[in-house]
Amino acid sequence: MAMALQRKTNVRLPPEVNRVLYVRNLPYKITAEEMYDIFGKFGAIRQIRVGNTPETRGTAFVVYEDIFDAKNACDHLSGFNVCNRYLVVLYYQPNKAFKKLDADKKKEELDKMKAKYNLNEEK
Repeated sequence: MAMALQRKTNVRLPPEVNRVLYVRNLPYKITAEEMYDIFGKFGAIRQIRVGNTPETRGTAFVVYEDIFDAKNACDHLSGFNVCNRYLVVLYYQPNKAFKKLDADKKKEELDKMKAKYNLNEEK
């Protein structure tokens, strides 16, 4: 145990590594129990959210208790075959996930300002 604790304190992780994994290319009929079986081998899991809407089917978020468990799972499960589908396991990066949403919001605000001040793009 002391060896494992010492190993963790001396390791520097890349900045994109975090406890939340984003999983794509999942079989649509996968259950939460199957997800816990696959991802639970790498450490304690705090939460798993499987997509259930038409836009989010085949995706999931897996939140680990420990960042090193998440890194180990990402390293070992990326490309893992589940029901003839190869998993794509990435670290969740909220700044990239909401970039399109933010751009749409800014464009909407800009259009409102143009309408408010009667600015038309005439060239």
